[in-house]
Amino acid sequence: MATEQAPGELAEPVAAALKAFTEHLRYERGRSEHTVRAYRSDLRSLLQGLPELTALDLAHLRRWLAAGRTAGLSRTTLARRAAAARTFTAWARRTGRLDTDPGTRLSSPRPHRKLPAVLGEEQAAEVLDAATTGAEESDPIALRDLLVLELLYATGVRVSELCGLDLDDVDGERRALRVVGKGSRERTVVYGVPAERALRRYLVAGRPALVTPRSGRALLLGARGGRLDPRIAREVVHRAVTAVPGIPDVGPHGLRHAAATHMLQGGADLRYVQELLGHAKLSTTQLYTHVTVERLKVVHEQAHPRA
Repeated sequence: MATEQAPGELAEPVAAALKAFTEHLRYERGRSEHTVRAYRSDLRSLLQGLPELTALDLAHLRRWLAAGRTAGLSRTTLARRAAAARTFTAWARRTGRLDTDPGTRLSSPRPHRKLPAVLGEEQAAEVLDAATTGAEESDPIALRDLLVLELLYATGVRVSELCGLDLDDVDGERRALRVVGKGSRERTVVYGVPAERALRRYLVAGRPALVTPRSGRALLLGARGGRLDPRIAREVVHRAVTAVPGIPDVGPHGLRHAAATHMLQGGADLRYVQELLGHAKLSTTQLYTHVTVERLKVVHEQAHPRA
């Protein structure tokens, strides 16, 4: 007979299954800690009150989503929760913890494909020009901040990928970075001359002034010498864009989005942009890059034999 759990706690067999699933995500699927935490949070909510995992059925899944909808959760959040639940039930069925997979019959609202704000090319140039001016006195933090902005815009990398770079990941001769992205997938991204100048100045006059015994091989350092925290990098971007009048307030995600959009508008192939951003699906890249009807018409006219 299952013992009654305290409010907020999971029954022991259910908690054991959740722990095994998170270890599967972390060690077998190679998911990031951020993803593992998000799955665990959603699933703890789903599994509350179940005495055994076998009590998880389609009716329980639907009640759980309905409760979230009543609580005012967004369509995007509900869709994410449903995806987490389906991934969990498929794993539970595959590992023999459930006899059937109730998640296969669970539907969820399609998330709104909301596009983030994107800077225009001139706006991005204004932000970077202002940061370059701020770094003219060779203050180490200003030099680091300029490099953060230049690399985010030049390469379109995620802020976590940027902060995870080591010195050995930089190929100065080819102006390329080795990036470890989602699922521990590696890819190579390239950067241009302005980012190269910012990198050279930072390595000469910025990083040596910030380095401490705890710095290791990290490329970007915080004020105390440790690896730059992504939260600080986000603050760097927000400060830089809000310092220029008339520029919409965007974060690192906005610079990533701008990089993709501007490359596409400049004629880059969508598959190249997909590779640069590290997307598994081309549809994700299309969301980032504001693929307009006008752009599609141009490509069609250039490439289709019956255009």
